[in-house]
Amino acid sequence: MKLAVNGDLVDVNSKTMTALLDELGYDHEFLATACNSELVAEEDRNTCILNEGDRIEILSPMQGG
Repeated sequence: MKLAVNGDLVDVNSKTMTALLDELGYDHEFLATACNSELVAEEDRNTCILNEGDRIEILSPMQGG
């Protein structure tokens, strides 16, 4: 299925937010996630069902100064 992840179209097999994070190689602990502009809390990622065309945002903290 095709999703827009952080603005880029990607073809994935994942059906849930948790599976998507695994498929894309993200560390689950230090992320903020959203699906179609709605925040998906860490405890809800496994029940967040993804659909063709969803817009996903994955944000992680960055170090810098």
